[in-house]
Amino acid sequence: MSNKLTMNIDFQEGVHKLIDEQLINWPLARDNYQGLSSVKTRVLEVAPATTMRIQFNPARIRSSAAKVDEQSIRQRKCFLCSENLPVQQRGIGFGDYTILVNPFPIFTRHLTIPHKDHIDQRIEGRLTDMLNLARALPDFVIFYNGPRCGASAPDHFHFQAGNKGFMPVEKELSAHPGKIKLLDRDRVKVFSIENYLRKTLVFESDDEEMLLKWFTRVFTFLGKVQHMEVEPMVNILCSRERDLWRVFLFPRREHRPRQFYAEGAEQILLSPASVDFGGVLITPREEDFEKLNADTINDIFNQVTLDDDTWTQVQLIFKV
Repeated sequence: MSNKLTMNIDFQEGVHKLIDEQLINWPLARDNYQGLSSVKTRVLEVAPATTMRIQFNPARIRSSAAKVDEQSIRQRKCFLCSENLPVQQRGIGFGDYTILVNPFPIFTRHLTIPHKDHIDQRIEGRLTDMLNLARALPDFVIFYNGPRCGASAPDHFHFQAGNKGFMPVEKELSAHPGKIKLLDRDRVKVFSIENYLRKTLVFESDDEEMLLKWFTRVFTFLGKVQHMEVEPMVNILCSRERDLWRVFLFPRREHRPRQFYAEGAEQILLSPASVDFGGVLITPREEDFEKLNADTINDIFNQVTLDDDTWTQVQLIFKV
C-alpha cells in the first residue's frame, strides 16, 4: 500500500470519527440526523431509465428558501466563517479548507467544506481542490453549487460532500441508453447523457492536468455564451472511482423555476442544486412533496437546465 493511499485512508477515518463524535456531542446535529430515519421519500420514473427520488425534509427549509440577494447577505453574519460557527461544531483542516459536519443533512454522512477565508463562491481555479478532496475522501461524492445555482452562502466559498450511493445519477450513468461518448483521448473520456431531463457532461480521467484542460474549455465557453459577470451557471459532482476521477458537470440557465416564485397552490419551494441534479429532489414542505409529479418535474428542469442550442454547441467542443 502506497504512503499516499495510507494517508488518505487515515484522513478519511478521521472524518468519519468527526461525524460520529459530532452526532454524540452536538444536539442539533444529532437530532437532525436521527430525523433522517423518518424523512418521507418516494421515487418517480420521469423518463426512460431516469428516476427522481423525492425527499420531504423540513430541516432543509433554511437552504431551499435561503435569501441570496446582495442586501440579504449584507444583513446577516456569514454562517461559514469560523468566528460564527456554533460553539459545539468541530472541524478538521484540509489545506485551505475546514471539513465540518452539516447540521441540516440530506445524506446520512453530510459534510460542509468551507474555505478558511471569506471569499466568494467561484469554482474557477479551484477544481483541483475538488479533485484533491475526492481523492482524500473516496467514500464521498464532493459537490459544488454555483453562486446562483443553489449555494445558500454565495459570499463564502465552500464545497459539500455526501456518502456515495445516495444519488440515482451515480448508478444510472453506466447503463443509460442516452450515454454518448464525446471524447476518448489524452487519458480523458467525456460522455453526455441525452434524454436525461437535465443536460449532463461526465468527465473520467486519471490525469488531473488533462481533466482540468477539457473541463476548462467547457467552462470558458459557457462563460462566453452566458455573458455572466460572475461565472457560468453550473453544478458539479466529483468522486474518485478506483483510480479515476469522475466529474459530473450540469450546465444551467436559471437559478430557480417560476414555481418557486408563484403564489398559492401553484407555488413549489424547490430550488434545484447539485443533489437535485443528481436525482434527489429536496422538498422542505410536505405539500410540495405530495404534489410533484413527472410532468411538473420535467417542466422545472426544462426551465433551469441549459437550453438545447447552447447544449449542441457544448458538444461540438469535443469534435476536434
